[in-house]
Amino acid sequence: MARITRTVRVRPGSSTSAVGGQYGEGDAAVLVVRVTAPAVDGRATEAVVRALATALGVPNASVSLVHGASSRTKVLAIDVPDTESEAVERCWAELMSDSGRGRLRRG
Repeated sequence: MARITRTVRVRPGSSTSAVGGQYGEGDAAVLVVRVTAPAVDGRATEAVVRALATALGVPNASVSLVHGASSRTKVLAIDVPDTESEAVERCWAELMSDSGRGRLRRG
């Protein structure tokens, strides 16, 4: 089992949920996750986990919060079988290079 740890920047209360684009530049850039859920009682964090799992094509249970429960910047762990880690890494790179329109399904 491979554990991939990555940082995301959450935009709660968005008009639509989407995963894609970057916040920041260079090595400090992180993936942007937009969710319609408000930043209240952990609802945005739960929505981020679901949206990211869908975008990466993994079960919701494979994505967990490591750090940042009350922050817009969150560190998440994605647990996948070793045979799928390369595909998840490629998908992450595609999402980062997205023009910002985002998507919710791995293509």
